[in-house]
Amino acid sequence: MGPRHPDRLPCLLYATEQGEICDLAELGMVGRSGREFQTPNLSSLIPLPAGSELFLLDQRLPVGYDLASGEFLKVEEDPEQPGRQVRAVAAFMAPAHTAIHLAAFEKSAAPVKPLPLFAYTAVGWYKDQFWVSAFRSDADLRQEPNRFGAAKIRKATNRRLKEFPANRLIQHLGKCSLTYGCPAAVNYFMDSWEAPLPTSPACNAACLGCISLQPSGCCPSTQERINFVPTAEEIAGVAVPHLERVKHGVVSFGQGCEGEPLLQAETIEKAIRLIRSRTDRGTVNLNSNSSLPVAVAKLAEAGLDSLRVSLNSAQLDYHSRYYQPKGFDLNSVKKSIRNMKSAGRFVSLNYFILPGFSDDPAEAGALHELLAATGPDFIQLRNLNMDPDWYLDDIGFQPTGPALGIPAWLAQLRKNFPKLRFGYFNPPLR
Repeated sequence: MGPRHPDRLPCLLYATEQGEICDLAELGMVGRSGREFQTPNLSSLIPLPAGSELFLLDQRLPVGYDLASGEFLKVEEDPEQPGRQVRAVAAFMAPAHTAIHLAAFEKSAAPVKPLPLFAYTAVGWYKDQFWVSAFRSDADLRQEPNRFGAAKIRKATNRRLKEFPANRLIQHLGKCSLTYGCPAAVNYFMDSWEAPLPTSPACNAACLGCISLQPSGCCPSTQERINFVPTAEEIAGVAVPHLERVKHGVVSFGQGCEGEPLLQAETIEKAIRLIRSRTDRGTVNLNSNSSLPVAVAKLAEAGLDSLRVSLNSAQLDYHSRYYQPKGFDLNSVKKSIRNMKSAGRFVSLNYFILPGFSDDPAEAGALHELLAATGPDFIQLRNLNMDPDWYLDDIGFQPTGPALGIPAWLAQLRKNFPKLRFGYFNPPLR
């Protein structure tokens, strides 16, 4: 096992016109906090996690740190091939890891297209390995790379597809497994961990970073949205066997391949009651924008165990500008949390992390107020999958002071809310 942290600042990475990734020893790696360039602390650097990918960022120039002058320098051409263009390099980390710094770049032209809907973490090179400014936020192995062989996944998926040709939900999940390699769908077919229960083709928000539906001309969606509403029986046909087979199993409504599940609350309520009439095992979870408090209360009464609340910001204006909600706002979300907690149920915040925004002083203060007022149990430290410039520009973000830094931000939360738990995935409750 190699060192946990490097003993000096790793080198800047850049990509050539040919797509080759190179390191530039004369410049150190740089990260971004919001729009500010920073050199990462060595203690914030870890080896690039297995299963991560490196992305080449079109129309974006790498920025490095000159150790001699202490300046941040933009690299505008290939040092080895003068006159040739270069591109910035970023890491898209494997699940269960949270960014401390964004990749550092400057746009090379205007206008530029938004980057695809992924998270872009600062990455450098030192002693024959890549280093990222990040930390592991969950020890759970449910989405580890190579946990199943590709041939085994195909075999298990095709076997179940043939076994249940009339269950439209299983057929949909088969495409998620075989076409998109969705870790949740793979887990369902491999009888492991958490299984998905997508239900809703429609949504009551138009999120800037929606991964299943984007307007024409924008960045492409990363997966196809479900185009039907499964029946309660089809849903139970996925959920019940999974909960029966898997120790500490979880099934979750609300997936990346659908809209807002609360718009199908009547179907979900029937499904939950049907599931619980057949098994009392495992955890039934709902991932949601939590826009409809009355529906949340009904689902809790029906037997919903846990609610994961999608949240980009604890400030009403930034929340509204990101979600572009139809008929709800952040106050509706807070009421949903309270309804769930009043029923004695478990609540997680799926709090999208963007360094420089999430740890802005005003945003941190608003999150503390929301936690104190609503009392959720858990925060999932998930990276915001979105071009950071697009996000900051479109929500009209204005810093209210120096960012705390993600490690200090997290330490402050742990201190002020000692019962609050942190991780990356939906935790099993039974």
